[in-house]
Amino acid sequence: MREADPGGHVGVSVESASAWVRAWADAIATNKQALTKLDSAIGDGDHGTNMDRGMKAAVDKLAGSAAADVGTVFKTVGMALVSKVGGAGGPLYGSLFMQMGSAAGGESELSPEGFATAFEAGVNGVVARGKAARGDKTMLDALLPAAEALKEAVGQGTSWPDALRRAEEAAREGMEATIPLVARKGRASYLGERSAGHQDPGATSSHLLVECATETLAKGSS
Repeated sequence: MREADPGGHVGVSVESASAWVRAWADAIATNKQALTKLDSAIGDGDHGTNMDRGMKAAVDKLAGSAAADVGTVFKTVGMALVSKVGGAGGPLYGSLFMQMGSAAGGESELSPEGFATAFEAGVNGVVARGKAARGDKTMLDALLPAAEALKEAVGQGTSWPDALRRAEEAAREGMEATIPLVARKGRASYLGERSAGHQDPGATSSHLLVECATETLAKGSS
């Protein structure tokens, strides 16, 4: 494993993976009303409420378990989201974390390369589950660029904190790029041209996920 840099230790441990989940749960709770408002414009108006309920359940599940490896952390979160989140969010975010958990296997710590691979596997799980692509005005407009940016940065030997920041920037740009798009998937697609001019709520919660990674995963154990 590469040496830790001054910006933070290198690697994603059970502790930092759990901290990432808790940080995302807090961010979802803080932005619950904003997410609901975005979803009210082009969806069912329940994305914030559903995700908040699911993430509270995920945090409770983690608190009640003693995960020995990173894969178990992610699978625990995935199962909680599938069981507690209604609408499309539960199955899609559940797939993200379940596939990340499978890719992480029984590792007690993931290297930057290992995490980038697991994250890519998770995003591919969302693609397979949702049958969507970039430009369809979905969460993938944030997740796909983030996964690509992270993989590229890590492959170039970029410092771990900077690699995470690149992923966050890509997710932010992808999220903002959904505003002018016409939705081609999900409830928003029923609106046709009227879906343009609104930021996608799923891309927004996905950006929050990646943003929280920059704040927590760079502090993992080396």
